Amino acid sequence: MKETQFLGGKVQLAQSETGHRAGTDAILLAATVSESFAGLVVDAGSASGAAGLCAAARAKDANLYFIEIDPSEADLARANILANRWQSRARVVEADLLADFKAREAMGLTKADADLVITNPPYLAEGKTRPSPDSHRQRAHTMPEGGLERWLVACHAMLKPHGALSLIHRADALPEILEALEGRFGGVSILPVYPHQGAPATRILIAAIKGSRAPLTLLTGLVLHRPDGGFAPRAEAIHRGNEGLYLKD
Repeated sequence: MKETQFLGGKVQLAQSETGHRAGTDAILLAATVSESFAGLVVDAGSASGAAGLCAAARAKDANLYFIEIDPSEADLARANILANRWQSRARVVEADLLADFKAREAMGLTKADADLVITNPPYLAEGKTRPSPDSHRQRAHTMPEGGLERWLVACHAMLKPHGALSLIHRADALPEILEALEGRFGGVSILPVYPHQGAPATRILIAAIKGSRAPLTLLTGLVLHRPDGGFAPRAEAIHRGNEGLYLKD
């Protein structure tokens, strides 16, 4: 394992050296959680818990569930919760978000009791990319055909009426995401993330409200890097935990 610090040293994170490695995506996703948020946050597909832990550091009155299918990653998430002394307000559930409704119901994933679900779904399409030789990394990064809609259906089932969803994904997945949200979520806000000024967006952050009929909003994008490769000022502030990414009013 390797220790990594996120959000200006506020979070202690142990990760597998060969499995999924968290980074900027987790930090940006966590930055969408308001510091004043006080409800139940679910980190859906949490791996070792980077996004949820960073969200916990921001929203000190929130309670958190970490949902992860990989037992070794779930164990890391439990260890990270203890390392950060958040065991009184966080727990880990080993569960498959792509299971059918009855299986998810048996695992307690259909209670509609979450105020906010944050998620960084696997972003590679099965059969369209060369799989990683590491089985844990492959599972964390690869989504089966049709899996993204099933994943978002599972997120929908965990949310209270008018609960919020926040997700990060590849920019080219936007059409598939919007199709999956249709009829389930509204009030969709989209924030493009650019690697540097003038480049096409490579990531999108999306916020949506369960059952809302509000129209879609395209937000001003975030530029990550300066021409010299360092973080741009706003991206730097987000990584240090000094600024949030609020996708909703």
